[in-house]
Amino acid sequence: MGQAPSSPAELSRRDSASSSSLWFPEFLDCESVDIGDVAACEDNDDFTANLPNDCLAHVLQFLGAGDRKRCSLVCKRWFSVDGQNRHRLSLDARAEILPFLPSMFNRFDSVMKLALRCDRNSFSLSDEALVMVSVRCSNLTRLKLRGCREITDLGMESFARNSKNLRKLSCGSCNFGAKGLNAILEHCKLLEELSVKRIRGIHESAEPILLGSSSSLRSICLKELVNGQVFESLVGSKTLKKLKIIRCLGNWDKVLGMSGDENSSLTEIHLERLQVTDSGLSAVSKCRNLETLNILKTPECSNKGLASVAERCKLLRKLHIDGWRTKRIGDEGVMAVAKHCLNLQELVLIGVNATHKSLSAIASNCKKLERLALCGSGSIGDTEIACIAEKCAALRKFCIKGCPISDVGIKALALGCPSLMKLKVKKCKVVTVGVREWLCERRRMLVVSMDGDEAKGAVMVNGDDQRGLETVVEEPEVVVADGGGGGGRLAMLKTKLGLLAGRNLVASTLRRWSQSEATSSS
Repeated sequence: MGQAPSSPAELSRRDSASSSSLWFPEFLDCESVDIGDVAACEDNDDFTANLPNDCLAHVLQFLGAGDRKRCSLVCKRWFSVDGQNRHRLSLDARAEILPFLPSMFNRFDSVMKLALRCDRNSFSLSDEALVMVSVRCSNLTRLKLRGCREITDLGMESFARNSKNLRKLSCGSCNFGAKGLNAILEHCKLLEELSVKRIRGIHESAEPILLGSSSSLRSICLKELVNGQVFESLVGSKTLKKLKIIRCLGNWDKVLGMSGDENSSLTEIHLERLQVTDSGLSAVSKCRNLETLNILKTPECSNKGLASVAERCKLLRKLHIDGWRTKRIGDEGVMAVAKHCLNLQELVLIGVNATHKSLSAIASNCKKLERLALCGSGSIGDTEIACIAEKCAALRKFCIKGCPISDVGIKALALGCPSLMKLKVKKCKVVTVGVREWLCERRRMLVVSMDGDEAKGAVMVNGDDQRGLETVVEEPEVVVADGGGGGGRLAMLKTKLGLLAGRNLVASTLRRWSQSEATSSS
C-alpha cells in the first residue's frame, strides 16, 4: 500500500512526520460511516485480518488524505482502526449528520483538532450539536467553524463552559456575535489564538469584546468585519504577540493607539486595506519589540508614518510595503528604514517609487538583508539593480517584477551578490530570454525563474522541501487626484472600503521562501 521509500533516511523522515503532517479527510455524507464490508477480493480473503490494530494503523498513516478516504470504504475495521489514533478531524457540518454524531465520536475518541464546515446553501449543525461536541471531545484544543450559521451565542456559551482546554478558535461566516465570543474569552483561559472572519453578529450595535486579566491570548486575526473596533480591548492586551487586521471598515487609528505602548509584547503587525493614517503608524512605532510589519494598501499612510516606525522599532527584521502606487511612500520613508533598521532581513517594496538614493542606503546599511522584492515601480532600473548587486553581499533571494530593467541590470548580478541562490524576474518587458542562459553559465548554483519558464499567468515556486503554484493577478492602478475631482475621491473611497480584490505574488513568494528556510534550518 503505497510506494517504498528510496532510502532508510527517507523512511525515518516520513515516519517521524506522519503523525503531524497529515490532515484527515472530510466526511461528505454519513453513508460512508456504515458502508459495510466491500472488499474487492474475489475469494473474500482479507490479508490484513491477522495484522494487529497498531500495525494496521501505522500502515494507514503513510497514506494521503484521498487514499485514507477510499480505504475507509473498504471495511468497518479499517475505518475504525484509522479513527482510533486520529487527533484531527474535519466534518461536513450539515444538520443531517446530527443523529450520527454519537457513534462517530465513539470511534473518534481522541480528537484534539476539529473543523466543522458547511456550505452556504445548507443548514448547518445547531447549538445542540456544538454542545455534544464539547462533551464528547473533552481534550479539544483547536476548533474551526466555517459557515455554521445556525450556531448562536447561547451555543457558544455552552461550548465554552465545557472546553477548558481550547487553545485556538477560528470562526468565519457565522451568525453569533459578541456575547458568544465574550463567553469564549471568559471560560477558555488557555486560548492563545483567535481568528474572526465575516461574523455577522459583530454589527454596529454590538457590545465590546472584553479580555480577562488571566488571558493567555497571543494572536488575533480580524478580517472583513463591519465593526471590528469592538475588539479594542484585545488589541491592547499585554500578552499579544501577533495582530492582523484585514479589510475591516472604519477608522483604526484609535484602536492601534491601544497597542502602542512601551510595554507592548507585539512582534508582528499586519495591516491590509484599512483606513489607517500616519497617526496609527505613530502608535505602532511605540511597540519597541516589533520584528515584522506589513503595511499593504493603506493609502493614507505616508513617508512620515513609516519614518516614525523606523526610528523607534530598531528590531525590525521583516518589512512589507504595498504603496498601491499612491506615491505617498517613496525615498524619504525608505531612507529612514535604511538609517535605523540595521537588522532588516527581508524587504518587499510594491508600488513604491524608490530610487538609487534610497536603495543604495538600504544596500549599504542593511548588511543582514537576505530577501528582497521590488515590484511595480517605474523608478527602479539598471542603475538600482547594479547598486544592489555591488553592495548586498548577504542577499540570497531576489524578486523583480514589473520594473523597467534590461539585460544590463541582470548581467550586473553575475558579478555581485555572492550569496544569491534564487532570482525571479517577471513582467520586465525589456529583459530577454537569452540573458537567463548567459547568467546560468556564470552562476551555475543560481536558480533563475523568468517569464516563459511556465505557463502564462502562473509561477512555480521551488522550495527546499516543497513545490507550489501561484497565480499572478494583475491589479488596477489606483490614481489619487491632487485636486478635488470626483474621480480621485471615488478611488479613495474604493481604497477605504477594500472593494478592489487581488492577490500579491511577491509577498506570497517571500512567505514561502521564509517557511522553506525555517523548515530546512530546523
